[in-house]
Amino acid sequence: MQAAKSIFVKASEKIHWLIEQDIKNGVLLPGDSIDESSIALKHKVSHTPIREALIKLQAQGLISSLPRGGMIVAKMSLQQLLSLWELLAELEGVAAKLACQRMSTSELSALKALHTKSARIVQSEDVKDWQESNLLFHEIIYKATRNPYLRQEVLRLRTVTGYYRKHAFGALGQIKTSYEQHEEIIHAIESRDISQAFAAMNHHMLPASNSTGLTNFIINIPQESLAA
Repeated sequence: MQAAKSIFVKASEKIHWLIEQDIKNGVLLPGDSIDESSIALKHKVSHTPIREALIKLQAQGLISSLPRGGMIVAKMSLQQLLSLWELLAELEGVAAKLACQRMSTSELSALKALHTKSARIVQSEDVKDWQESNLLFHEIIYKATRNPYLRQEVLRLRTVTGYYRKHAFGALGQIKTSYEQHEEIIHAIESRDISQAFAAMNHHMLPASNSTGLTNFIINIPQESLAA
């Protein structure tokens, strides 16, 4: 009995992780349907662990149910998106503040080395490579907070807003600006300037620093991906 339960839990966790990754990586986009039968066939599992995984994903805000049944990747209204993005920027700022207090010398060296290495990505303006490098940059900071719960919540919000942020970032071409902002964050952490670390990260994570930037951001979001 215990072995059967363990197999079910592992199957549920696997399906949860796979769908979450597909949402995070843009394989599944806002409004895309979640086909239980296809998932069951592809991964050779019953519908029970799939439904368990979908319940968890819905609780995370990653998928939503339709009035007539079925699940889709969650869409957000513009108000919801901006509110969540604002919260993400605050939590990222807290992460930078804690990292400023707790980051080890070796972690700071790794952060600076990654930043130096990513200069070539800025020159080539490779959005995909920059997104990967950017995530590694933030992961070093999350680890340095020594707070796994903060990291978990930040990553959840990153996943929920990921499609919208990536689309706007790619459309607006902000690699050079982001790189320069990373340098400001590093300088604040190296100086152990807690307030500046928070401010630099918060500014880095906001969709725009002025009304023109915010307008451009909104214009570049595909309207079909937004909830009515």
